Amino acid sequence: MPGFTVAIVGRPNVGKSTLFNRLLEERKAIVEDTPGVTRDRQYGIADWNGKSFNLIDTGGFVSKSDDVFEIEIKKQVEIAVDEANLILFVVDTMTGVTAQDQDMADVLRRSTTPVLLVVNKVDNAERALYASEFYSLGFEHTFYVSSISGSGTGELLDELTSHIPAQSEEEEVENAIPKFIIIGQPNAGKSTLLNALVGEERTIVSNIPGTTRDTIHTHYKQFGKEFVLIDTAGLRKKKNVHEDLEFYSVIRAVRAMDDVDVCFIVIDAENGITAQDVNIFSLAARKGKGIVILVNKWDLIAKETNTARDYEKQIKQKISPFTDVPVLFISAKEKQRIFQAMEKGVEVYENRQKKISTSKLNDILLPEIERYPPPMSRGHNIKIKFITQLPVVVPSFAFFANYPEAIKEPYRNFLENKIREYFNYSGVPVRVFFRKK
Repeated sequence: MPGFTVAIVGRPNVGKSTLFNRLLEERKAIVEDTPGVTRDRQYGIADWNGKSFNLIDTGGFVSKSDDVFEIEIKKQVEIAVDEANLILFVVDTMTGVTAQDQDMADVLRRSTTPVLLVVNKVDNAERALYASEFYSLGFEHTFYVSSISGSGTGELLDELTSHIPAQSEEEEVENAIPKFIIIGQPNAGKSTLLNALVGEERTIVSNIPGTTRDTIHTHYKQFGKEFVLIDTAGLRKKKNVHEDLEFYSVIRAVRAMDDVDVCFIVIDAENGITAQDVNIFSLAARKGKGIVILVNKWDLIAKETNTARDYEKQIKQKISPFTDVPVLFISAKEKQRIFQAMEKGVEVYENRQKKISTSKLNDILLPEIERYPPPMSRGHNIKIKFITQLPVVVPSFAFFANYPEAIKEPYRNFLENKIREYFNYSGVPVRVFFRKK
């Protein structure tokens, strides 16, 4: 099932990006006190009390010119309502209820999607008094928050996560067909790749970015391989998103990623790996997906002896610290190495399914830990006694220790590298947990 998706809507300058950052607990967006300044791609994964959800900020998708504002914002809200599982409708206590707020409220009240009204910038008793006028908008769930200080966001998240069905990573479908997604920026050649693999024009291919509007599923059965290929509309930087359809594509692509095993991230060789590609990579890694990087249009690059090696090195620097990822140089148009790419995808899928026996883990890793034990902490010798793989979809390992909380990030990285050294987890995020023995 695609993940639970929450969209943040509201007119410009009510603090949507600040709320987005607060809920993600990271400063991912550029936040300034100027309407329409959101330039960064606004999607991420938030976690609260063991439940996670996709979070999408519609901020920068809104047209900046006032005359078409009403039409544009209406489109954005309608798409969010159609595609998201829950809406956070953000308003500003400083300005009070505006005509734009009322127009948006009208659209939202008519939908069946749950809406939580978030009255922002409520950071003292006087402003709380002003905030009460927003009850006139007629929403049952209203929350007073200050996105900057974080006050009130705990109650908001409690209510939000109560709408998310219980998630279980424990259950895996036996003999399921691997699902691969082709993802990347517009015009990187995703549809051309799909057509080359399937051998028929399944998607419209043109050099106008954003031709592919929706996700397309193709069942692929050739050369002894069977899997489902999903082509998505391109994810692009927000400053380039002029049409409502682009925003629609973004929500669809982020949701589609939840439902797959391996992400093929297609990079345009002529443009190199961009911040946007790294953003897509990070999102896939956070979601625990297998990853294969495909550098497309390689036929157009002038080559010398070490061109591919240097190019791969540059990619690995950008995606660090998770660099154990296959990078293939392909040409979808010329059908160069595209079948190797699929074989690599199947390999990464198998790596992600891999289970290591507890005895094997302990026999191999405990001697390594004895050779390089964790550094002492506050006079305590830290001892790791036992290791086991957890029964979840993303390869996860529990190391049982006498002082688990004292083990620092560099040692976690050391253990992850040892797991990768002895057991092939190429292309797959590996999670390491420390527990009390």
